[in-house]
Amino acid sequence: MTPVTEVEGRRLALSNLDKVLYAATGTTKGEVLHYYARTAAPLLAHLADRPVSFLRYPDGPDGQLFFTKNPPPGTPSWVRIADVPRRTADTGKQVVVEGLAALMWAANLVVEFHTHQWRAEAPERADRLLFDLDPGAPASAVECCAVALWLRGRLREDGLAAYVKTSGSKGLHVLVPLVPAPSAEVSAYAKGLAVEAEAALPGLVVHRMSRSLRPGKVFVDHSQNAAAKTTAAPYTLRARREPTVSTPLAWEEVERCGAASELVFRLDDIAARLERYGDLLGPLAAGEGAGALPRASGESS
Repeated sequence: MTPVTEVEGRRLALSNLDKVLYAATGTTKGEVLHYYARTAAPLLAHLADRPVSFLRYPDGPDGQLFFTKNPPPGTPSWVRIADVPRRTADTGKQVVVEGLAALMWAANLVVEFHTHQWRAEAPERADRLLFDLDPGAPASAVECCAVALWLRGRLREDGLAAYVKTSGSKGLHVLVPLVPAPSAEVSAYAKGLAVEAEAALPGLVVHRMSRSLRPGKVFVDHSQNAAAKTTAAPYTLRARREPTVSTPLAWEEVERCGAASELVFRLDDIAARLERYGDLLGPLAAGEGAGALPRASGESS
């Protein structure tokens, strides 16, 4: 029988708890659900009022992957659904994860959580900016750290604060709290800074997506700021060989990083980091220190 539990007054059927999802570590679905329950407070803060898309991997990362923005079949009536703009239609619908019950319902589907850079209450008006730093081998997270530090300094010149987390894969994400602005303007500003980064660090950075340009360099992906895009949320597990987590970092960790392995965190590492640091992206989730885009944000190369 599928066990049924009650969470915040909602009855949830949690299935296949003994199923091994990550063969490399023997991590089971039950352990994944336990991780999300323990990490619920900071994760829910980052999901708050943000329509999510799901990368589902019900048979583990070696099985079939399903990426969906639409509410999954069987979504309970009590899960919040938001209307969102769509390129191919006037509106679409996406889940907004509110509360522990909704989080555990979604986690039972075995998902990565991906969010927009804007909130459901203000579609396509971004309240944060994001750079996805993706290293091309033999570059690694070490080179991403150097690029992240350059971006932090450049953003500071424009009066903008920067936060950083691992992607949970190979690279880093640099995030900036913003006074809400149209996603198109944020995208243009982000592209401009990516172009500047390539000019300042030509042996290290590329701002174009072409894979032929990327070996040994860090691709500064500015495209995640487009209104339609979603990006892995802080604290989400990733569908990788091991149960790695998109993990907030202290800038001191970025400054002293000497090996990519130093910035790999798995689900068992997160409780101790929260105990030590708290949520390093807490101010970002709260919108503290949000800065306005420079007036020239529309100019880019």
